[in-house]
Amino acid sequence: MTTDSGTPSTPHLTYMTQCLALARKAPALPTNFRVGALLLSRSKADTTPSYTSDILLSTGYTMELAGNTHAEQCCLSNYASVHGVPDEEVHTVLPHDDPERKLVMYVTMEPCGKRLSGNAPCVERIIKTRQGGEGQGIQKVYFGVKEPGTFVGQSEGVRRLEEAGVEWEVVPGLEREILEVAVEGHEREKREEVVGKALEGVKTDLDNVSEEERRRQERQPRNPMKRMMEGETMTFEKWIEWSIIGMLDMLLSLNPTPSQHEVKIGIIVSNVPV
Repeated sequence: MTTDSGTPSTPHLTYMTQCLALARKAPALPTNFRVGALLLSRSKADTTPSYTSDILLSTGYTMELAGNTHAEQCCLSNYASVHGVPDEEVHTVLPHDDPERKLVMYVTMEPCGKRLSGNAPCVERIIKTRQGGEGQGIQKVYFGVKEPGTFVGQSEGVRRLEEAGVEWEVVPGLEREILEVAVEGHEREKREEVVGKALEGVKTDLDNVSEEERRRQERQPRNPMKRMMEGETMTFEKWIEWSIIGMLDMLLSLNPTPSQHEVKIGIIVSNVPV
């Protein structure tokens, strides 16, 4: 399965695509970004998302509810409404009785860290879901792009999440689609400027990953050609080893279930002299 952009689909991208579909339901106005959000319950044992064990709890999109409401706000408010409590008490009805599960949120854009309207920022709403105690509330936020500086300047969402101990991770692959949907109601010239700057930032912003994601990436085998270009000494045997590992990593990204061919590659790698 692939996304509209031709990117091979993963559970992360599938959820982000669903968020994007929600964002398209939002009114296209020059005064906001169109954003979509999902709230899920996930097994803590899952190192990668699993369609079979994830439980969808709520959805939301920009201005789904009355007022200048944001996607994350609507997502949490919808859950609170279903369970008969006011928005500020949503943390009391969120699932917390199973120590083997955690709550995660997917959203097309980095949650806002400040709002000019005076309403509570989405980051603040996310953090408040955790006031019931350790291990409760939203534990991790996945988003597709960082918040452009159109309305509030430098985004503060990631910084505030980290300060509160909420994990976060960027899900790459749908940046252009997310941004184009987000700014559809803006003037054409401004749309092109916002999308262009944001996409440029995706390529150059080294801070666009959390510490957890950075550590994960650092553990991944690097391209052997890039290693040599960076001046790292490499024997022919080591170059062969890293080339095969890179091939295996690519195959596993397309198909997380190892095939017989991938197992054979793994055997070859284990026998390469170093």
